[in-house]
Amino acid sequence: MKKPLKRHKALIPLSRQHHYGLLLSWKLREGFKKNIDLERIKNYTDWFWQHHLIPHFDAEEQHIFPILGEENDLVKKAITEHRRLKDLFNEEVEIKSALQAIEEELQSHIRFEERVLFQEIQEIATPAQLAKIEEIHQESETAEEWEDEFWVK
Repeated sequence: MKKPLKRHKALIPLSRQHHYGLLLSWKLREGFKKNIDLERIKNYTDWFWQHHLIPHFDAEEQHIFPILGEENDLVKKAITEHRRLKDLFNEEVEIKSALQAIEEELQSHIRFEERVLFQEIQEIATPAQLAKIEEIHQESETAEEWEDEFWVK
């Protein structure tokens, strides 16, 4: 059994946001299992993208990734995955395949950031950099504002 990763307190708010991304992947799987109309699922993923993932990706790219630098291979991989996910969330034609890809790729991306990228960042970041991250990224409101809980119905 893997030992839980110890996350620096400055990165905890972002790790909590990752938890909500993993929940999105779970909700998508549940929606597929229950044969929920794709439009209902797409409406939720559009909302989640706008309200959770865009701000999260922006925060990582503006404040977290620069600690390692844009030439770092881990950062390059994360940014490439962000772009791929953006394309999937913005897909308007092949919706089913895009949603299926989001379910898999978002989960994989989050696991990479948590297990590899954030570990590297917290090992390299200076106390001043971590303090700045902590100052900028306080806990965000996590209340769901979505009434159509397709994943339970």
